[in-house]
Amino acid sequence: MAQFLIADDHPLFREALTGALQLNFSDLTIEEADSLESTIQQIEQHPNLDLVLLDLHMPGSGDLYGIIRIREDFPDLPVAVISGSEDIDVISKVMGYGAMGFIPKSTRSQDIATAINTILEGDNWLPEGMANKLNQLSNEDIDLANRVAELTPAQYKVLVLLHEGLLNKQIAFELNVTEATIKAHITAIFRKLGINSRTQAVLLAEKLQLDS
Repeated sequence: MAQFLIADDHPLFREALTGALQLNFSDLTIEEADSLESTIQQIEQHPNLDLVLLDLHMPGSGDLYGIIRIREDFPDLPVAVISGSEDIDVISKVMGYGAMGFIPKSTRSQDIATAINTILEGDNWLPEGMANKLNQLSNEDIDLANRVAELTPAQYKVLVLLHEGLLNKQIAFELNVTEATIKAHITAIFRKLGINSRTQAVLLAEKLQLDS
C-alpha cells in the first residue's frame, strides 16, 4: 500500500488532489498537513511515507525554507513540489534544493499520476520540455541553503518577522514567548547564518521569498 502526504494549506485543493490520486492509485493511504509544522509532525508520525506532495506557500514554510527544511531533516523521503507557479527560476531552485519533481497545479490528474510513478521509481519528473531550461544553482544559492538548513522552524519564524520589520518586543508578542527568548533566537540566527546585523538577516530572508 502506498502512503502519501499532501501538504497544502488550501482544503479544497487537498480534497481535489486526493480525489485525483484515488482515481489513479487503487491501494493508497493519504495523510494531510496545512503548515510546515504539521507537515513535519505527520512525517515523524508516519515513518513509512512514500512521498510528500509539498506546496511552497504554507504557514511556516517561507517559500523555499519548507523544501530546505524537509530535505535536511528527512533526506531519504522523496518530495515533489506542487505549485501554482511555473517560473523557471522557482523550479530551478526547488529542484536544486532536493525536490524529485515539480508538478504545476494546472497538471492533469493522469499526468500527476505519471509524475508520481516516475518519482516512486527513483527518477526526477518535470513537465515536458522543462528539464533543459533549468538554471544551475549559483554557489551563493547553495551556500544560502546550507546556512538556512541550520535554522530550526522556530528560528526561521523569528527571521521572517525580522524581515517584516518587527521589533524584538513585537516578535515576542506575536510568538507568545518572552523577549529574552527572542534575543536568544536572534543570537543563534546570526551565528548560524554567519551574519552580525538585522539588516543582513533581512537581506538573506529576502532571497528565500518567491515572487511567483
